[in-house]
Amino acid sequence: MFRRTIGAVLLTAGVLLMWFAPESPAGVALLAAGIVLEAIGLRLERVDGPARKPPDAMEH
Repeated sequence: MFRRTIGAVLLTAGVLLMWFAPESPAGVALLAAGIVLEAIGLRLERVDGPARKPPDAMEH
């Protein structure tokens, strides 16, 4: 739950950085930072761990 919350916050921050990035060299840096934050947020929201079933597992 904590990882998903942090992931959602990072996604939101990334979107805001990309949305408000000005058209200048500093804006390119903000755009890149937004993309990095979104990638980290997406990675944190993915469920990884031993409780996850393999994709080819059949339900019984």
